[in-house]
Amino acid sequence: MDYTGGPTLFPLHRCKTIHLVRHGQGIHNVEGDKNYKAYLSPEYFDAHLTTLGWQQVDNLRKHVHASGLFKRIELVVTSPLLRTMQTAAGVFGGGGYKDRMDILPLMVANTGYSDRSAISSLDCPPIIAHELCREHLGVHPCDSRRSISEYQCLFPAIDLSLIESDEDTLWKANVRETKEEVMARGIKFLNWLLTRKEKEIAVVSHNGLLFHTVNALGTDCHPFVKKEICKRFANCELRSMVIVDRSMIGSDSSITNYPGKIPSAATLPSEAADEKVLENDDNLNDK
Repeated sequence: MDYTGGPTLFPLHRCKTIHLVRHGQGIHNVEGDKNYKAYLSPEYFDAHLTTLGWQQVDNLRKHVHASGLFKRIELVVTSPLLRTMQTAAGVFGGGGYKDRMDILPLMVANTGYSDRSAISSLDCPPIIAHELCREHLGVHPCDSRRSISEYQCLFPAIDLSLIESDEDTLWKANVRETKEEVMARGIKFLNWLLTRKEKEIAVVSHNGLLFHTVNALGTDCHPFVKKEICKRFANCELRSMVIVDRSMIGSDSSITNYPGKIPSAATLPSEAADEKVLENDDNLNDK
């Protein structure tokens, strides 16, 4: 493929800005990064953030506020696992939660042995959970989730209504997804994002899902761009990208386009000329 061509145009209303975020360091990452077999340990079931992971969350929170991202993001979508919902609440949530507030907390105090105060849902974007952006499914206990009813008690203001089953029916102890299946699931998730009305969305997910998804989409760009986007995510890394609705999956219409119609009353001398041009164009199209 020729990558030396000029720029490409695409309608703005068929694009979305997405901010891809990997969760902070989890307890499974500490040993798993040293020895991959550690991910098989049952003690890392639905792994929670480490103390360092929470420090990474705090640093990313400062960045999204300092950069102005926090005010622009209209929606946060998170994987329904403990470490990702902790990250989503810590980065994109409101301030500290005070008892007897009129709103629900995003996260209750000490969730996942965090020794953290409760986090408020006041003045923050809505956060919803979606199973399509979960980590590579199967075999590794750290990628298995708790029941939704248990999560609802820990994260009262995170919307879990899109998850159909209370128990985890996707994770299998003896069957692990192939890379191709993870890619397909990631593409399906992005297609779902294209159906949303929000134009700027943050996604809190996992290295495996994010890495395989961006690799599936980075095949038709310049090699330097592919190298930039098709790499693994560090803990609490945020990468901003634009997705284009090439297949018109979404139904958004432009709010900035202007048709430039000719006024109905011919009050300007140039209008007669404009109408003549349109008439000639129509005649040409008929031939």
